[in-house]
Amino acid sequence: MAANTSKDTYIWEGTDSKGNRSKGEISARSDAIVKAELRRQGIRPLKVKKKSKPLFGGAGGKPITPKDIAIFSRQLATMMAAGIPLVQSFDIIGKGHDKPAMQEMLGDIKATIEGGSTLTEGLNKYPFQFDELFCNLVEAGEHAGILEELLVKIAIYKEKTESMKAKIKKALTYPISVLVVAVIVTSILLIFVVPQFESLFKSFGADLPAFTQMVVNMSRFMQESWWIVFGIIGAVVYSLLQIKKRSRKFNHFLDRTMLKMPIIGEILNKAAIARFARTLSTMSAAGVPLVEALESVAGATGNIVYSDAVLQMREQVATGLQLQQSMKNVEIFPHMVIQMVAIGEEAGSVETMLGKVADFYEEDVDNAVENLATLIEPIIMSILGVLVGGLIIAMYLPIFKMGSVI
Repeated sequence: MAANTSKDTYIWEGTDSKGNRSKGEISARSDAIVKAELRRQGIRPLKVKKKSKPLFGGAGGKPITPKDIAIFSRQLATMMAAGIPLVQSFDIIGKGHDKPAMQEMLGDIKATIEGGSTLTEGLNKYPFQFDELFCNLVEAGEHAGILEELLVKIAIYKEKTESMKAKIKKALTYPISVLVVAVIVTSILLIFVVPQFESLFKSFGADLPAFTQMVVNMSRFMQESWWIVFGIIGAVVYSLLQIKKRSRKFNHFLDRTMLKMPIIGEILNKAAIARFARTLSTMSAAGVPLVEALESVAGATGNIVYSDAVLQMREQVATGLQLQQSMKNVEIFPHMVIQMVAIGEEAGSVETMLGKVADFYEEDVDNAVENLATLIEPIIMSILGVLVGGLIIAMYLPIFKMGSVI
């Protein structure tokens, strides 16, 4: 069944179980998915329409990013800790934001709270900005009467996780971007520079060295069929992205392969463990039951291999097994992490020990990313040397050959 894989923003209006009218925005692949999501939240959809996009972009077209949510979390936590009422906090943060989409969302949540709903109900209207984990923590804070304290923990959690994501993105982007530039530079040399040497070689009237002839043949092919080469590359990249969106098996294979890669794999493993520990620590501190917490933690690890392992742990914990034993059974966590959790369970301070594990691995990831350039630089320089240096040598071999004959 063919399906639209790109997400659009839909503006909706509806009424909740109390008959209160509300509105908001949701990113989804179709209006049917929007209506289904609203019904799941207990909202009867009255009107759903696709939001028009600005012709040339601009401030109105800037989407709300996870970083915006992280900053909002800290601002709200700070204002609540300072004794500013919740509604007034939303008003101040919304008016001070430079993104119209963020202003509109915060204004709508404020109106929902003013109408007598809880903060959790207001946040639930925007599931793509405030995920299940975020809403669960806020709900736990409201029920326990410690919303201010939980907002601080949420702010720390969002800041840590977004910082971690940025570092992982940097770790992956650096080598890929350098290699892409190397391919582009090589293509430019083959298409524009080598032909100039080829016309010079023709005046020699002698056979070219095998290496030079190979480069000349590659240059001719690129001149005539460069669009085929880049078309194939584009098609392969597009196909892989589509498969990644639709196939869980492919994602599982990709994540498992990435974890086994040298250098990068070590960083990804440590990052997944850090996210697991940070998320579970935050939820445990909020008083969320362990079985329920593990379900949310699974989606926060950022890797299907770890996500599947955490879900297996959840099933084992639900049958009465200790957390440390379930971690040992999935055979994916380091011995140190398991021992720290074991000590925490015995002392009744699992969230504290998990917080220490998260701190340790987050710092470890920071150091690994900082050292990544030093570790990968020799490999990248070797690749660049082979590509660019090889082309230069190929072009000058005939000239050296002529010099030796003369």
